This record gives sequence, structure tokens and C-alpha cells, in this order.
Amino acid sequence: MFGGFTKDLGIDLGTANTLVYVRGKGIVVREPSVVALRTDTKTIEAVGEQAKKMIGRTPGNIRAVRPMKDGVIADFETTATMIKYFIRQAQKQRSLFPRHPNVMVCVPSGITAVEKRAVEDATKQAGAREAYTIEEPFAAAIGADLPVWEPTGSMVVDIGGGTTEVAVISLGGIVTSRSIRIAGDEMDEAIIQYIKRMYNLMIGERTSEQLKLEIGSALPLDKTEKIEIRGRDLVTGLPKTIPISSDEITEALTDTVNAIVDAVKVTLEKCPPELSADIMDRGIVLTGGGGLLRNLDKLLARETGMPVIVAENALDCVAIGTGRALENIHLFKPRGGSSIRSKR
Repeated sequence: MFGGFTKDLGIDLGTANTLVYVRGKGIVVREPSVVALRTDTKTIEAVGEQAKKMIGRTPGNIRAVRPMKDGVIADFETTATMIKYFIRQAQKQRSLFPRHPNVMVCVPSGITAVEKRAVEDATKQAGAREAYTIEEPFAAAIGADLPVWEPTGSMVVDIGGGTTEVAVISLGGIVTSRSIRIAGDEMDEAIIQYIKRMYNLMIGERTSEQLKLEIGSALPLDKTEKIEIRGRDLVTGLPKTIPISSDEITEALTDTVNAIVDAVKVTLEKCPPELSADIMDRGIVLTGGGGLLRNLDKLLARETGMPVIVAENALDCVAIGTGRALENIHLFKPRGGSSIRSKR
């Protein structure tokens, strides 16, 4: 364990958003994982919330990019710069920080050793004294207050921006898991493609995300809801406004939602019988922003025959779990080249 004044950090480095947890203080930074770059000088124009506002609205010499794709690093240098920015934001909160904190970063359970090393290297390059990694579903389970260290089965489904992580956890390790690169971003893209196909209308990422949040549902709603959206008519090239119903968004999300349901079923099939009985008692816990999609819990319960619960603070579970793991950081020190606890 580290000294009392060491303010170690836990980072939920997500495809869509990054959250930073300060040990003993909670979540202090919550910003989009977006960086705005000047293409002519290769310099950083903005990071986080300011950069997200620029998506789809930048002049030719500025490009807003997401350096994380499907939960892994797509652009190393930009990711390192982004992590450095978020660490500095967290350190602004208090003057007792050491210059180089120990940092725990969560990673998808399905990433390769090379991808994991890239995360650790980027974190160290950003100023961390030591970089540790924790698997995303394990962090989500800790954040959702599941008894991960006990000899009992817990199942968590964490739906983020880039990946959906499904895992069965027992005795401080992952017994069986499945990681698919289908999650919130895929839902947004499915809505964009549906509206393009049905209405010859092109909408942006921000509009599709708004549709998902406001009227999106995994099952048809009892009372259909409608919302007006604006986009560019692909026939005339002019701006156009059309009404969209919740039933249409449910239809647009069908394939994506079914892929998540299938991942849960496959994980359950691989689960040892004793742990299946525990999950039947305790239920499947949904975390992450995608887990908040309306009626997804009801659909999963219907398809699996298991109780399904949406975690309290579903959006923050991974960040909270990553931060709490700092209390047991000695368990995450590399053993044979890996710092991720897994029993696979």
C-alpha cells in the first residue's frame, strides 16, 4: 500500500467518455474521449467537452477525433496527450498530489497483450509513476457492489461506447467472459443508417445519440413517442426536418441489441452449474451507458429467464470499481507479464 498522501488515480478510459477517480475523493473528471487536432501544425486544439462540441462543425484545418476505438488505442500519441490532460484536470482539484501518481486503467477483457501494453505505455508517457490495468467487467462488478472476492457467482454486463463486456466473476477472478465490439457507438451508427435508408436523410452522431437517449428502447413502448430531427436531404442536399417515432428507433436497434443478448447467452452457456445457480439467485447486473437503454433489462430477462437489474450509478460503475481496486493494488501487480486478474 502507498502512503496516506499519495493520491492514486483510477481511469475509466472509454471509447466515448473518460472518467477519473481520485482515491479517497471519488470521480473528479468526467469528459468525452475526444481530441481536436490542427491538421496543418499537428497541435492539439482542444480535449474533452470542448473538443466534442467541435465534432461535425470544424473548419478544414481542425479535425475532431476519438483516439480510442472499440475500447482500445487507435492513435497512441493522441491518447497519451488526452490521458495527460485528464490527469492534469484531476490534479487541479488539490495541491497535495504527487507529480507522478500511480494510475489504474481499465481495459476490455478481450484485448491482446500488445493492446494492453499500449495502454500502460500511454499512461506512463502521460506522467504516471506506475500504470496498472484491470479488466472492465471486473471493475464494473466492484463498482456495482457485487461480492467479487467471495466464492459465489456474480454476472455483469457492461455496455460502454465501444465494447460490451459480459463476465461471470467468482473468488476475485473472471471465470468466463465474452467481449464484443458492439455497444453504444454501434447503436448510434445503426440509427444513422436506418434514417438514411428509410428517409434519404443524413444525420450526425450527436443527433443519433440524442434519439437513442430520448426515445430509444429495446422493446416497443406501450405509448409511442415522437421527436423531430434535422438533417441533410440526400436528394436535394438541403436541410430538412422530419418526425421519428420510438418504434422506428427500436427497429433500428434490433440487430445491435440482439448481438448483446447473444453474447450474454453464450457466456451463460459456458458458466459452471454451481455459479449459474448463484446468478439465478442474484440476477444479471447491467452497467455502462448502454445498459440504461430503456427496456433492455426486460428483454434480457425474457431471453435468459434470469432476473436482470440495472446497477445504481450504472454510468460510473467502471470508474468507481477502478478507483476501489486501488485499495488492493498489490493484487494487480504484474505476474508473468500480466496485471489483469483472470481465471480463464
